[in-house]
Amino acid sequence: MGLEFHRYESPAAADDPAFAAVCRLADELKLRLGSRSCLRAFKKANQPGTHSREAQAVVWGEAEALGFTSEKKGLFANYENRALRPDMFRCVGETGVLLEVERGKTLKNNMDLLDFWKCHICSHASYLFVFVPTTIERSNEKEKPFPQVVKRLGAFYQPGNETNVRAAFIFGY
Repeated sequence: MGLEFHRYESPAAADDPAFAAVCRLADELKLRLGSRSCLRAFKKANQPGTHSREAQAVVWGEAEALGFTSEKKGLFANYENRALRPDMFRCVGETGVLLEVERGKTLKNNMDLLDFWKCHICSHASYLFVFVPTTIERSNEKEKPFPQVVKRLGAFYQPGNETNVRAAFIFGY
């Protein structure tokens, strides 16, 4: 099974010259991370008891090759909580992309919503790439974060409910 993918875009994305470049970045990441070796690494990283760093490592190598930088500081300097950092960031034209990789706490700790909020308040980024597991198996339950995250972030793209996050790209590994 390959990567799952869903994209939401606001009407404002169509008028943004950076949108096409961001879509090309998303397509390139899908292609790179959909390789057999990356899919095997994701499967290994998504085993019970593993840390989210293992899933991040799969994404970071490919994202760095596309110009993303790790834990970019200073993006939230205008806020009291200046220490906020995305997992990765890349400037695209006059805006940028926050890239976040989640694993076990995606739904229980609302990490997808935190990632969206960070992008919403970040004056340097109008786009969000979020990576979440398609399935998490625990001793007594099976959780499916990807469809839940798609559903939850979709609420921000309902007519009349848009934010300044021009597009959210959700990758399921």
